[in-house]
Amino acid sequence: MDLQNLFVISIGVIFINNLVFARFLGICPYIGVSKQLDSAIGMGAAVTFVLTLASTVTWLIYTYLLAPTESNIFFRLFGGTTPPDLTFLKTISFILVIASLVQFVEMVIQKSSPALYKSLGIYLPLITTNCAILGAALLNIDEGFTFIESVVHGIAAGIGFTIALLLMAGIREKLEMAPIPEAMKGIPIAFIMAGLMAIAFLGFSGLKLGN
Repeated sequence: MDLQNLFVISIGVIFINNLVFARFLGICPYIGVSKQLDSAIGMGAAVTFVLTLASTVTWLIYTYLLAPTESNIFFRLFGGTTPPDLTFLKTISFILVIASLVQFVEMVIQKSSPALYKSLGIYLPLITTNCAILGAALLNIDEGFTFIESVVHGIAAGIGFTIALLLMAGIREKLEMAPIPEAMKGIPIAFIMAGLMAIAFLGFSGLKLGN
């Protein structure tokens, strides 16, 4: 296991290729749940948990069920001349996995923290359609990550998403007390701040990682 490579993957997805600021994924919960730090922390933790499990499960499904390799379970069970290529089912399979994980997270939060469940509102079940989670799962496959690399990428992507949420929540709480024009309050100023933060994170693109 190459620890340097895992470090490069982590730093890359947290700062350089942040899902929100660089790839523009997960914008809906990023804007909708970043009004208060408490709800931002809860959403960040939920997304990180789902991202980690989704990266793990989707990699296993793709590698051992969908990919046309000799490790394909259908090929091992039923034999044949060539392993079946089921990669066209990748997207729908990943969405089903993510939906199941989100349902599990929703039930846990509802039982353990009703206040957080209420503050997250509709955005909690909408994690199912959060393109950041599906995007991270697809990136694991497109980048050819190993199992460990996929898990690390999922964790780091969740951390990067959480950092983006917390930064925006902190700024928006300050903006509530700022003397800004009435027409700019709420979503308009949030989009402007999101653009400025994306520009700021663009500075990390100059980092040289690895050899």
